[in-house]
Amino acid sequence: MRPAAWLRVAAVLTLIHAVLHTVGGVYGAQDPGPQTVAATAMKANTFVVFGNVRSFWTFYRGMGLVVTVLLTLEAVVFWLLGGLAKTEGVRLRPVVLVFAVGYVALAVVSWGHFFLGPVITELLIAACLGVAAPGLAGQRVSKSAAELLTR
Repeated sequence: MRPAAWLRVAAVLTLIHAVLHTVGGVYGAQDPGPQTVAATAMKANTFVVFGNVRSFWTFYRGMGLVVTVLLTLEAVVFWLLGGLAKTEGVRLRPVVLVFAVGYVALAVVSWGHFFLGPVITELLIAACLGVAAPGLAGQRVSKSAAELLTR
């Protein structure tokens, strides 16, 4: 497959990751017992933060939604990079490699703090980006408008 296709696969996987994170993580129900007790305690205990009354639950839910927004933005960026891969591959390669390393780091964090589902998804995204990156090095760089006008 071409680098653009790998970037598009990474985009779809990242969007799936965002949706499942939101449905299962942010808005998922707690099982009865210890999970419900912990969630209730997080909701019940409020404190003032920079003049606003918040709870740990508010921070938990808010950070979950922040992750959803960031994953969705990354999915869009990967899709757009796929469209640019043919003409701007050489310039995109470092960006794609940074995201690949970042997704490996996310997988390590997920392994230590969450469960296998996100780890597998993040490693698949990293693999797609890692496979796309070497192919980007061979893509031609488009000429800028200034270069074209000076001929």
